[in-house]
Amino acid sequence: MELTVHNISGEATSKKVTLDDSIFGIEPNDHAIYLDTKLFMANQRQGTHDTRERSDVAGSTRKIKRQKGTGTARAGDIKNPLFRGGGRVFGPHPRNYGFKLNKKVKRLARTSAISYKLKDNEVVVVEDFKFDNPKTKEFVKILNSFELEGKKTLLVIDEHDENITLSSRNIKGAKVVKANSLNTYEILNANKILLVESSLKAFEELFSNK
Repeated sequence: MELTVHNISGEATSKKVTLDDSIFGIEPNDHAIYLDTKLFMANQRQGTHDTRERSDVAGSTRKIKRQKGTGTARAGDIKNPLFRGGGRVFGPHPRNYGFKLNKKVKRLARTSAISYKLKDNEVVVVEDFKFDNPKTKEFVKILNSFELEGKKTLLVIDEHDENITLSSRNIKGAKVVKANSLNTYEILNANKILLVESSLKAFEELFSNK
């Protein structure tokens, strides 16, 4: 698969890049995408919820009435879950919602997601660029060049660049991420993915089956 390289002004250059079909052109696996997205969402949960069961509620353990002869159901102490102010039955407690997912499944999910984006023409390869200083206006200018203002945009770079990251931080919907930090949710959530040319090699090394 070949893609034309664009400059930051949004214009197509004479350069083309060849993408590895074993990574960028696979038949997407929907179940792998579902599992990896579910894992990402589960890891966003704090899991700090907690409730008091009858052993945690303050109150006397005295039997509140005699066992027989009252004409009503037998009852123990005031902390009984059936009484107001009593403990809760089977309430939630702190837990980790994450689960194990094999590396191969994660890799398949992410290559499947990027393959979907390529099929929908939502991936653009951009020439490498640098900012001398953090400039939000410069980043907005790039987004405008590709008609992406106000849209969810994912810029994939090879290695961390402080100036580019800071320039995008205050722009709603825009996110800068390293190639080795991509996840399935972010790929699918983006309206457009801008792949910086130098990130392609890192991307292929990371998701290659070799």
